[in-house]
Amino acid sequence: MLHGQGADSENLQSQFWQREAAMLKQQLQSLQENHRRMMGEELSGLSVKDLQGMESQLEMSLRGIRMKKGNLIHHENVELCKKVTQIREENTELYNKIYGIRDGEAANRNVFLTNGSSMREDPHPPIHLQLSQPDQHDATDQAPLHSTNLGL
Repeated sequence: MLHGQGADSENLQSQFWQREAAMLKQQLQSLQENHRRMMGEELSGLSVKDLQGMESQLEMSLRGIRMKKGNLIHHENVELCKKVTQIREENTELYNKIYGIRDGEAANRNVFLTNGSSMREDPHPPIHLQLSQPDQHDATDQAPLHSTNLGL
């Protein structure tokens, strides 16, 4: 009698797993069909209502993707701003080391631009030399020292 119950139990368990496998196989086929339709394949058998449902589902998915993309870009921008701030601070420190400026002097040498960033005045600005022409009115007031005869 125990032997018969074991066989029945194994039979029931085997039937359970067969039903489970059939159900999973059906789910897989349904998901594959849904995937093909979402990729734009095999749409000929769908009604207008079904197509509208797919369209709204795709629009919701796109909205989620765009939100995720926007969040990623925002976080990248925040990180880049932090890096820019850090690099500016490092540049200021290096500038101060190069020119030997102390903290009190450094504050006085900042020139603030309209966008809020600062640019340092160079304690040793480059010198730009430029040739200039003599004034024209000075040259006409003076008589020529001698005239040249060209033999014409």
